[in-house]
Amino acid sequence: MTFPATDVVRLLTVRGESLAVAESLTGGLVAAEITAVPGASKAFRGSVTAYATALKQELLGVDATLLAERGAVDAQVAAQMAAGVRKALGADWGIATTGVAGPEPQDGQPVGTVFVAVDGPRGRDSGCAGGGKVEPLRLNGDREEIRRESVRSVLVLLLKELTGEQTGNERAQDTERNGGF
Repeated sequence: MTFPATDVVRLLTVRGESLAVAESLTGGLVAAEITAVPGASKAFRGSVTAYATALKQELLGVDATLLAERGAVDAQVAAQMAAGVRKALGADWGIATTGVAGPEPQDGQPVGTVFVAVDGPRGRDSGCAGGGKVEPLRLNGDREEIRRESVRSVLVLLLKELTGEQTGNERAQDTERNGGF
């Protein structure tokens, strides 16, 4: 599954930007996917696997009231996780996964309910579309399939954000300047 991870590492490296990852249901799989790419250390700052709900608040700064009222499986929680890990690890970009891989429902959410999020640089000076974005997912399959698709989905969401602010011509120019990446 390294294709999206390879593209993420390549684009971040070309841009001179960094990434931090916050994971819940994926339990470190996103970080493992990124670090499987040769040269990942040029862009990857690190990760926080906040599997326990309390750690989302303690380590990532997710609002305690939000967690108490809605639980960990929530779009706003995912957004706050991405922003929190970005801040905590001093990265340009933060991505996050939270959801229910099964076998039982959690926080009133059925198995397969997942939220993936990205938080990036803001403003004109950064040259990035940036800001925060959350994508809700309804995934089918067993626990492993849900976790794997969550990894793929968060990396694809980040790729969309990384490439979304460039036109085709700007991407082609980056490719030519950076040795055919």
